[in-house]
Amino acid sequence: MTGDWGGLRTRLQNMGIALQGHYLQDSAGNPVGGRGKTVRYAHEVGIGADINFAQLTGHDIGVFHVLLTERAGAGIARQLPALNSPQEIYGSGETIRFTRLSLEKQFGRYVDSEIGWINTENDFAQSTMHWGMNLYCQFESNAICGMPQALASNAGYGYYPTAHPGAFIKLFPFGNDRMLVSAGIYNVDPTISNTGYAWKLGLHHTTGVYLPFQIGWHLGGTDTEGKLPTNFKIGGYWDTSEVNNVFGQLAGFETAHVDLGNLPIEKIRGRYGGWFEGDQMLQRDAKDPNRSTVAFMSFIWGDPRTAISPYFVTWGVVRKGTFPSRPNDTFSIGGKFNFLNPKLTNYVGALQGAGYPGLLKPSGEHAGEINYGWRPSPWLTIRPGVQYIWHPGGTNRYKNALLLDLETGVTF
Repeated sequence: MTGDWGGLRTRLQNMGIALQGHYLQDSAGNPVGGRGKTVRYAHEVGIGADINFAQLTGHDIGVFHVLLTERAGAGIARQLPALNSPQEIYGSGETIRFTRLSLEKQFGRYVDSEIGWINTENDFAQSTMHWGMNLYCQFESNAICGMPQALASNAGYGYYPTAHPGAFIKLFPFGNDRMLVSAGIYNVDPTISNTGYAWKLGLHHTTGVYLPFQIGWHLGGTDTEGKLPTNFKIGGYWDTSEVNNVFGQLAGFETAHVDLGNLPIEKIRGRYGGWFEGDQMLQRDAKDPNRSTVAFMSFIWGDPRTAISPYFVTWGVVRKGTFPSRPNDTFSIGGKFNFLNPKLTNYVGALQGAGYPGLLKPSGEHAGEINYGWRPSPWLTIRPGVQYIWHPGGTNRYKNALLLDLETGVTF
């Protein structure tokens, strides 16, 4: 939006200093369903830089990344309620924080590594990029955007915009994007998303480490040339933290003061799980290869002892190039299936059968979204959309909710 600053931005980039900035707002309101009608606005402002020391100093020690983000506003998820936020950028303390402070080093075409304060979302179970855009984040729902949200709710996966001490290594066996093998280590700190810990860089409140691994394949050509591209990722994790089993989360689904009996809560050390992600370009316009359609799906599996969502599915179809005069606009339809842990369902069912009153049986929360991404300029996106949530909050307490939402993104 701010242009080339009289040529200064280009001169800085030629020196190895790439500056970046963005503003993103998510607004959502539910005229139908949920606990009550409400409207909520939230935003994020980010400022950062990538400094390439090889260009700047002539010594190739890597690329230094720094990103600061500021979030403010309110989320509609608690009001609905909703298990996954319908607003992708609400959360993590609504404050200013370090989101990235790290050094990345590439070793030829075969190895990429990074160490510092980073988040797992950048590098494991992340979205494929198509047309220079994050495929998952063509949706406003946080269940889809960024990564499949169950990874964050089931274990110590570090999600944007929080930053955890960590490191990763990525191997490219063929020296290109045809195959990826990666592994990482990240500090687990459940307090890092609190407002008071926005500038926290130490290891206080650490509960363990998150150890992800991933294998990825790219088949076919590019977005505009060759065979229609296909991407697959398979990954898993081990979280060494000690946590309560899943029964420790049951009270969050019930009304106050209901009798939950003698909950069988016990400590579990070591959570595990995995994921599968795939996307496929369905078609590419013959007259204009910059216009095409991509479908994706993800499946998340979590530790049945501790995971609140041991089975979680996201899916979507995104079309770039909607009308003859709109080559960069998008039309997107997608959704999630959030299946709650059957241990909770079975336990509540047993209590109901024994005559315990006032209990709500957790089952699942599913949702769909349709939106239109209007891009009147390369630096501006305006995305109106509609979301529909079945069983808000994961029980039958509230009616299904219809949401009207609007997202605006500006790149500085």
